[in-house]
Amino acid sequence: MWKFLIYFLVGIILKPGQGFELSLKLPAPDYSRPENWAALPDKKGLADLVPQGISPGDRQSSAAVDVFFIHPTGYMHGDTWNSPMNPDSLTEENTHWMMANQASAFNGCGRIYAPRYREAVLYSFIGKDQSQGTRAIDLAYRDVEAAFDYFLKHFNQGRPFIIASHSQGTWHALRLLQNRIDRTDLVQRLVAAYIIGGQVTVEDIDRMADIKVCKNSTDLHCVVHWKTFAEGGREERIKPNETFLCTNPLSWKVDNERAPADLNQGAVRPTGKFSTKLWGKDKAKGTVFGPLGSPIPNHTWAQCQSGLLYVAKQTDPGFSKYVLGKNYHGLDYALFYMDIRENAIQRVHAYLEKGK
Repeated sequence: MWKFLIYFLVGIILKPGQGFELSLKLPAPDYSRPENWAALPDKKGLADLVPQGISPGDRQSSAAVDVFFIHPTGYMHGDTWNSPMNPDSLTEENTHWMMANQASAFNGCGRIYAPRYREAVLYSFIGKDQSQGTRAIDLAYRDVEAAFDYFLKHFNQGRPFIIASHSQGTWHALRLLQNRIDRTDLVQRLVAAYIIGGQVTVEDIDRMADIKVCKNSTDLHCVVHWKTFAEGGREERIKPNETFLCTNPLSWKVDNERAPADLNQGAVRPTGKFSTKLWGKDKAKGTVFGPLGSPIPNHTWAQCQSGLLYVAKQTDPGFSKYVLGKNYHGLDYALFYMDIRENAIQRVHAYLEKGK
């Protein structure tokens, strides 16, 4: 009964008031315009942030590798199924949060390119109107694919690259790997794909010909993925006869061994505020982001079980405010920020050494 009530309330609060109509959409972004990128290596921004005390710092100007980062859902509610990309909105401030606290994890190894796109509204993923939700997600993906094509032609110029993402961004990243990278020459330029916090299954990766699951910390041309929960948490949205891919970000193995906290190179408390406002006007509040604080080594253990990543219960207010029950989706990056950062550096080094 309570689940029915929750779905009923979600439908009332979050479902867009208008049906899915292309005529109501903002025109597709022009990716030749810098304002349609949330991060560019030659544009100073929040993806340049580095945790206090960490060296080397931002390598946006000198890195040999590019990072194509696809941000998650920041468009929590609205009248239309896809974000109108209003720069003066909470949605845009949420994108700033993602650049500061997620994309920045990769600036130690690569030049970061993160497109803004007409992301699908949150309801597309949790509501029951699957027809319109699927169309909204497909539209968002078309923007991401167009941005990737522009990135390849005008920015990347044949360099190796990393694909990185979170949540909705991971839905799009998986499709990008399947549709635009697998079975092409781009596979050899793909260092790795850090597609985190989505619905990625082992079978999704097995269906690709050339891109496989990363099995250790230096595997190349492969995928890592995890979804974070406190002990006892569970994920109900799983495809029949499939298993979520779970990479342990402390060991970088795909196994059920518990990695101790002393392997955790450092959690980083998120800076700024991510807005989960589900009603009212989508109006910016002037949230300030940065600087990032010092990493907290040995913060948590981690263990994969049944395709999910389990960690210690989070009571520190800097982390616990991003917790929803036992679902730690909002902490997929934060709890392992330095592990992601250092592993990306390690894989890039392995890639460049292999090419010598």
